[in-house]
Amino acid sequence: MPMNVIDHQMLKLDQMGPASCNGRGNRDVISAIDHPSDQQYLPCPESLIDAPEGIVESIKGYETPSYPEATRKLWFYAPLRRAENTPNRLIIFNDGGAYLARGGPLRATKVLDALHHSGELENTFGIFIQAGQTSVMPAASPLASYSENEAQRSWEYDRLTQDYSVFLSEEVMPLAAQHFDLVWSDSPHDVLLCGISSGGIAAFTAAWHQPHRFGNVLSHCGSFTNIWGGHNYPYLVRTTPRKPIKVLLQSGSNDAETLFGDWSTANQSMHKALKYAGYDSRFEFGEGGHTLRHGGARFAENLRWFWGKR
Repeated sequence: MPMNVIDHQMLKLDQMGPASCNGRGNRDVISAIDHPSDQQYLPCPESLIDAPEGIVESIKGYETPSYPEATRKLWFYAPLRRAENTPNRLIIFNDGGAYLARGGPLRATKVLDALHHSGELENTFGIFIQAGQTSVMPAASPLASYSENEAQRSWEYDRLTQDYSVFLSEEVMPLAAQHFDLVWSDSPHDVLLCGISSGGIAAFTAAWHQPHRFGNVLSHCGSFTNIWGGHNYPYLVRTTPRKPIKVLLQSGSNDAETLFGDWSTANQSMHKALKYAGYDSRFEFGEGGHTLRHGGARFAENLRWFWGKR
């Protein structure tokens, strides 16, 4: 039987976590962000190709009715050439600045430039989204030590509601379509949601709520832990009729461990649930920590898994 609401409240599971407990805290994540095991992972070869560069334009201070107390930065990527009579595909990157950085571990636009230049991709656009910045504490925080901006990011990314999915489909995608002067493909197979950590679970949650719009999920070190109940996803996946979502999870044996849970085991549990339920899914489990380094090493191959010939 599921836990009833009275027991849930009696155990104080409806309240934010403490700043620390047993000498441990959320800052324990730091050891996984700079773990020596990550040094073995280098950006994929495609990120080093000198290909014609697509166009990247930014919108600063974007305000949205979905999260009215926060502003954010967006970047839009368009390939240099567009093919006629070809569906317009889209990749949405949560925590977009980390994915956009051309000298970072993943270098998304450089990989997209290379794959467009080789002909492996056509008309594949990118939206890079930063979580909201605010000076007002959101309605609730998952942990007592969170700052306003940490709590805002978690409010947007970690909760299991449809809010972020609606923000993407009804605000961000139409804005980008207008900016590019195009119409997105109406096939969910042509949209990929991507993110790291809380951005990874946000990608999955958006697809979970709108599989008719978002058909692909690429989660790097996804936070399928008990921040806002994300540890429930394996159970939900096992007990819900299978949704038409294609999912690739990545994590490592030195991924984060905090008061919220253990990211390595959480991602393993999520992978097993997806396989058990019959999803088209893949798990890339390495030795790295809580970074984009392993994901960056595999990024081009991951795109081929979603959209290449198999």
